[in-house]
Amino acid sequence: MVAPMAKPPKVPTYHRAPKEKARIQALFERFESATAHPRTELNYRTPFELVTAVALSAQATDVGVNKATAKLFAAANTPQAILALGEAGVISFINSIGLFRNKAKNLIAMSRLLIERHGGAVPLDRQALQELPGVGRKTASVVLNELNVEPAIAVDTHVFRVSHRLGLSAAKKPDAVELELTAIIPAPFLTRAHHWLILHGRYICIARRPKCHECPVAGLCPSRDLFFP
Repeated sequence: MVAPMAKPPKVPTYHRAPKEKARIQALFERFESATAHPRTELNYRTPFELVTAVALSAQATDVGVNKATAKLFAAANTPQAILALGEAGVISFINSIGLFRNKAKNLIAMSRLLIERHGGAVPLDRQALQELPGVGRKTASVVLNELNVEPAIAVDTHVFRVSHRLGLSAAKKPDAVELELTAIIPAPFLTRAHHWLILHGRYICIARRPKCHECPVAGLCPSRDLFFP
């Protein structure tokens, strides 16, 4: 029996005064000036490598994942090759990253499902992606955004923190932050907003001691005086 189509999340209407809309526009213009074409720091060559790398990156650093996948993808970078490796074989390549046993189990199950339902190809629509083992909404959003399929915003700890510090959202849950960002970020910037926010949080607006003196949007940040009076 075919599962019913999931309804897309309803995007609330968030009111912003003209002055605040202008500030948000200026924020993303500055991000664009600093890095016009941001992209993920995970290494990949195919959609399968991308969805695998993103799924493996949960509770792990991109640097650590890239080290593991460099060897894994050299040995197996298709669903068929992953199945041939088997769970123990996958573990031997990814045991340096967090939760590797569960991730190996999911990667085997994902590969099997891709072969059985999609002819070994990664489906590029949200519902089908989120049906894959080990792929949640955040992973699907990263994949769809990176491949220019959907202007999705995946809210991880960096995006959550930066969104609050920049006054883009006060929501307490990642899903709510995602909906608010999608509603208020000007359309021309939506396809790149995820990467700008995550990279800004990773390298500039870090958790404990943000580098406000290096920040390209410091003059537009309502939290600046808290860290750089």
